[in-house]
Amino acid sequence: MRRLLLLSLAGLAALAAAAFALDRAFPPDLSRLEARAREVTARDGRLLALWPAPGGVWRLRTTAEDVPPELLALLIAAEDRRFHRHPGVDPLALARAAWQWARTGRVVSGGSTLSMQAARLLEPRPRTLRSKAIEIARALQLEWRLGKRGVLEIWLTLAPQGGNIEGMRAGALAWFGRPAAALDLAESALLVALARRPEATRPDRHPEAARAAREAVLRARAPGVASPADLALAGDVPRQRQPFPRHAAHHAREVRQGPTTLDLDLQRGVEARAREALARLPEHASLAIMVADLATGEPRALFGGAWMDPARAGALDLTRAVRSPGSALKPLVYALAFESGTVTPETLLDDLPRRFGDYAPENYDRAFQGRLRVADALRLSLNQPAVALLNELGPLRLASVMKAAGAPPRLPPGAAPALPLALGGAGLTLREMVALYALLGRGGDGVIDRRAAALTTRLLVQGFPQGGPPGIAWKTGTSWGGRDAWALGMDARHVVGVWVGRPDGTPIPGATGARLALPVLAQVFALLPAAPLAPLPLRAPPPSAAPLSDPLRLAFPPPGAVLEEGGRVVLRAQGGQRPLTFLVNGAPLPGDPARRELAWTPPGPGFYRITVLDAEGAAARSEVRVR
Repeated sequence: MRRLLLLSLAGLAALAAAAFALDRAFPPDLSRLEARAREVTARDGRLLALWPAPGGVWRLRTTAEDVPPELLALLIAAEDRRFHRHPGVDPLALARAAWQWARTGRVVSGGSTLSMQAARLLEPRPRTLRSKAIEIARALQLEWRLGKRGVLEIWLTLAPQGGNIEGMRAGALAWFGRPAAALDLAESALLVALARRPEATRPDRHPEAARAAREAVLRARAPGVASPADLALAGDVPRQRQPFPRHAAHHAREVRQGPTTLDLDLQRGVEARAREALARLPEHASLAIMVADLATGEPRALFGGAWMDPARAGALDLTRAVRSPGSALKPLVYALAFESGTVTPETLLDDLPRRFGDYAPENYDRAFQGRLRVADALRLSLNQPAVALLNELGPLRLASVMKAAGAPPRLPPGAAPALPLALGGAGLTLREMVALYALLGRGGDGVIDRRAAALTTRLLVQGFPQGGPPGIAWKTGTSWGGRDAWALGMDARHVVGVWVGRPDGTPIPGATGARLALPVLAQVFALLPAAPLAPLPLRAPPPSAAPLSDPLRLAFPPPGAVLEEGGRVVLRAQGGQRPLTFLVNGAPLPGDPARRELAWTPPGPGFYRITVLDAEGAAARSEVRVR
């Protein structure tokens, strides 16, 4: 007896050793399970964007914790009632299947357990007796290696759901547009039913078959028939697939996999505002939006452009496009001027024509404001005062601060920082501009004096022209020729940037930051929780600080100029009140009275008197000679 027992134990040990050797020699192929879609998630773990697995298959890792308990109960009731009581193979089910096949001459039930189905999903084979034998061996092996939870993960991840959809999470998103954990009983039953005959019961193509298959699964969860309440509440089946989520597409493509710092609800709101704005933009124009946390600089929402719209270069991430920021850089100039003690917000300065070597900046409207406070010059975004302040500071100081803030100005090869930098004479991205404004909002981060940064930020607190949340510090910018329209702003918690333009850099006639980008900025801030900033209170200017009028004058041609015959001459006026009228020898020239320039072609050699008149009757004259 003892000898028999020892022999039995030795035999069992030999079998175990043989099984172990075979398991190691022929491990299960888990490559299909591991070839999953790329998932990019928001900061709270919710799904932000999906990219399909190789071959274009939408396959997402799904565990038992990812689905409702009711779905697991339906699955086990419909497919493998003794799942928790067998080692991977159910001898009773196999015997029943064999008896039914022998009695009827056809397959009535396959006798497959969920473990055998998992083996078949991992390694699809033709439905033959040899394949069945391999499935049996693999089922035992999977249970040995992975246990019940591992087997369920294989089935829940790979179960076909129609077309190129696999797994319960992908099926829930495709057919119901929400996570698998949020499915109700009837929806869970449909996904379980789809796995049996995925093409014959696709609800978008065969809704009646899908409904019948779903009810069969509902009935299988308990002996007899599902309750009338279950069937009554089941409702119709979905008639079309839902799009898979792809928010912040450009950023998600860059991240490729895993978590981001984006807020899903805010991202959806920003994308909705962006779509509305795109519908109003001129042909081929696009926009980019960024919302960042002021304290950390982390992005909370990103819109890089009209995703994959070829007419708007949608494949490009326009938050990373290098463009001219125009006047949007001026707050940094003023902050450095406050830091240096050169000026205060109450300092009076003159906005009058002035040359800096060969550089003669003009305002956008070609007019000058005369004497005014520094605070007003910043809010009015005047060009000459900003250039004058940078001339005092030195362009290298501004460039150094920008570099320290992670936004080095991109200049032409071999060029050094110069005065045009104050007006956007360098290349920057939207992300870099947001970083610069966040620098001001955080009190300079040690790069700029804290008081100077706070002073500049408070000066920019103003209402939106077309309405919006109060307490936002904002500034617009427009690059030369209307190629780039900017609006950047911040409150106590967030900094937001908006860029509008054509991706190829061609101008948009009449484009300005105030007209195209600022309304979008206001709409984005309306999505954010209120965190207003207090404006900087300013004293009333003394009587002597009343703005001086800018006198009318003829900037070109100057008195006594000698011009060559046969060329076109551009007459240019400065100052005065528009509309303007240009005259040659007393005869008015046709042209746009709102402009300060007019092209004139002399009819021949001789002396000519050039005159310009403004709306208040002021006149400026110049005698010239054409030879």
